[in-house]
Amino acid sequence: MQFSAYSNRPFFKLLSFRLFIVLAYQMMAIVVGWHIYELTYDTLALGLIGLAEVIPYFSCALFAGYAVDHHSRRLFGVLASLMVFLSAMVLTAVAVGWINGNTVWWLYGAIAFNGVARAFISPSYSSMFAIILPREEYARASSIGSSVFQLGLVVGPALGGILVGWAGKSAGYGVSALLSLVAAASLLSLRVKEPPPAESAPIFTSIAGGLRFVFSNQIILGALSLDMFAVLFGGAVALLPAFIQDVFHYGPEGLGILRAAPAIGAVATGLFLARHPINLHAGRWLLAAVAGFGLCIISFALSTSIWLAGSFLILSGICDGVSVVMRTTIMQLVTPDDMRGRVSAINGIFIGSSNELGALESGIAARLMGLIPSVIFGGVMTLAVVAATTKLAPKLRRLKLHQLY
Repeated sequence: MQFSAYSNRPFFKLLSFRLFIVLAYQMMAIVVGWHIYELTYDTLALGLIGLAEVIPYFSCALFAGYAVDHHSRRLFGVLASLMVFLSAMVLTAVAVGWINGNTVWWLYGAIAFNGVARAFISPSYSSMFAIILPREEYARASSIGSSVFQLGLVVGPALGGILVGWAGKSAGYGVSALLSLVAAASLLSLRVKEPPPAESAPIFTSIAGGLRFVFSNQIILGALSLDMFAVLFGGAVALLPAFIQDVFHYGPEGLGILRAAPAIGAVATGLFLARHPINLHAGRWLLAAVAGFGLCIISFALSTSIWLAGSFLILSGICDGVSVVMRTTIMQLVTPDDMRGRVSAINGIFIGSSNELGALESGIAARLMGLIPSVIFGGVMTLAVVAATTKLAPKLRRLKLHQLY
């Protein structure tokens, strides 16, 4: 029988949580980026947004994974949603002038608190995913989950850009706060029996066990490393405010459109893979997708119009969609049930933090090399990462998903 999210109410509620929390922090990111560049007109300041979020994320991720494995998976997701709500409320207060002082530092502080919250989101979601779904449906459900995630990446930035242009920054922050509350309510309404938590162990011993598992498994380590370095070097999203204002000469609405463009391609890819999951030559598809992503980033940097740039970003999203579905499915199939929180947290360090570190790398490279050359450099480095992974991870290159069932 074909899997349907609509026939599985717990999965539908879990997807609702994922959609609304992604909408919340993506809207927040787009408005903060515009807000800070409006105050500083400095590409490095855009990169520092990523650093402000990734430091607390790195500091908390492994402990968040431990907490999810040893306590309630659902309630930590609710807690993270409420923390995103508080961040959005602080940003709203800054935007309307209720908080005085160094405005930029208040913005960075709120984003840092948001980094703590995000450390708990992925472990909570991944652990609940495995509880709700049968193992044989992981590949199809991962595609649906990826589409929902990417839908949030489409709608969140677009809505954030529109709200900034039409109603101001405080409206963007306020709607983000509301969406985070809806995410918390979706997860609170989820009624599912959680399995017993992992056997109690000293916290650092338990974390070390998760790290040993990931670093001793060539398939999962190869997949995570490939995506991490590709996102680290190939991400141009952090520099979009500079491209919009200095290259394409558009307003915040254009920023929302370009920020959403990669996710449009990724949503379409996720929906296609939900009906046609990849089993044969999954490793080769993963490597080819990341290489295609690098080529699209180079083409984006060379574009002379906003619409051509948007087209290449959509193509990059198609490639990224294949990569995300493959990586997520591999991680779910390979990871033992009692280790999902910790492995998801490690995955978050590899992948989630690479977005923020990529933003910092992009800002520094743009300062040193110039805006367009820095993005071309990132695309070339992505191709180099694919070549290295192909040689160093032969098990990943030869992987077929049915081998993991």
